[in-house]
Amino acid sequence: MQRLFDVLLSGMALLILMPLLLPVCFILLLTGEHEVFFKQKRIGKDGREFFLYKFATMLKNSPALGHGTITVKGDPRILPVGKFLRKTKLNELPQLLNILLGEMSVVGPRPLTPQTFSAYPLAIQQVVVKVKPGLSGIGSVVFRAEEDMLSREDASVFYAGVVAPYKGALEEWFVSHRSLRSYFLLIMITAWVVLFPRSALVWRFFPSLPLPPDQLKPLLNYPT
Repeated sequence: MQRLFDVLLSGMALLILMPLLLPVCFILLLTGEHEVFFKQKRIGKDGREFFLYKFATMLKNSPALGHGTITVKGDPRILPVGKFLRKTKLNELPQLLNILLGEMSVVGPRPLTPQTFSAYPLAIQQVVVKVKPGLSGIGSVVFRAEEDMLSREDASVFYAGVVAPYKGALEEWFVSHRSLRSYFLLIMITAWVVLFPRSALVWRFFPSLPLPPDQLKPLLNYPT
């Protein structure tokens, strides 16, 4: 049933958003490094790798520079147009193609690179790969401002030691609580937090989420 909704929603979204997507493609061709799409290997269902599509927002060789596959606030590798695309999450829309191809779902765990996926504890890795990764999901919503919270010198250490374990716990929670109800709720909440980034709505709709560590509570708009 979820696959049916994935195809219907992603197909409709591509048709509706085409007047927006085409100008973005044209602008990217004329600016930056003149690349429209960025594709990168990510870990999918059953641990299979696939190429994830995004609009190009960074330098071509960015994984070999700076913090590698981790993007931080004010990252110098981000191109001028890329800042707007990342802020509005428009850079994620080409993943609608991954959904139509059956590699992703509209809702699921965030698809990670092999490097960042390895930061999850092994037990969580084994749970997360049971389902398709998603364009959005509980990890994406809770960590919607991840780049901002990684604006620190020890970004890689903080990601591996604090962010990744909690993000993994969230994704593990999603796998054990997935349903059509959570599917449509997360679609709704995703749209809401794009408009209101500091909203704490996700904590109200999913009160059973794992408790974030103290270092993350103020960064995740966790209600006190």
